[in-house]
Amino acid sequence: MSGLRVALIDYGAGNLRSIGRALETAGAQPSTVRIPSEEPFDAIVLPGVGAFGAAMARLEAADLPAWIRRRAEMGTPLIGICLGMQLLYDRSEESPGVEGLALLGGTVKRLPPLGKVPHMGWNRLHLVRSSPAAAGLDPAAHVYFVHSYVVEPADDRTVVATSSYGVEFPAIVAGAAVAGLQFHPEKSGAAGLSILRGVLSALVPSGVR
Repeated sequence: MSGLRVALIDYGAGNLRSIGRALETAGAQPSTVRIPSEEPFDAIVLPGVGAFGAAMARLEAADLPAWIRRRAEMGTPLIGICLGMQLLYDRSEESPGVEGLALLGGTVKRLPPLGKVPHMGWNRLHLVRSSPAAAGLDPAAHVYFVHSYVVEPADDRTVVATSSYGVEFPAIVAGAAVAGLQFHPEKSGAAGLSILRGVLSALVPSGVR
């Protein structure tokens, strides 16, 4: 995976420095992308913090949603992190009427008030199905979450691992060439780096450019 070229999307809603360092440690070469680019990338990483509607508005202002969808349709692997994972879905209760990227079917729902919301802190991951995207997952891994919403996929077969905070929710999802991490791998120490490395290795076939 050494030398993997990764487009790290910058739309003003994510800690790019930390994610960039994590990608470098995982063996990738991240390049910040703020507008559509025709450069040959091996993968795209969509980070994010904040609100679903505001994030989509920023992406739209930079003409990035159509570019992301087109690159995904062409087979470029895409990884969404935290809010970036939620943006992969059709819509969110947080922002009624706002369309997401719709690369994975489903809706984003607010966490029920069974605990303090937002959910902030370390939680364990639970593997629910075998997947190459979970190759780097330690069964005892705890990772760092900061979120108020969770995804409700249309197809449960896309759920690779879950976590629990009052309710069980998807923490890792994966489609053919699209994956999402609800937690922050860049803030999750060695476990997060191992998972990030595993997801990249699973999604990017050797020699893809």
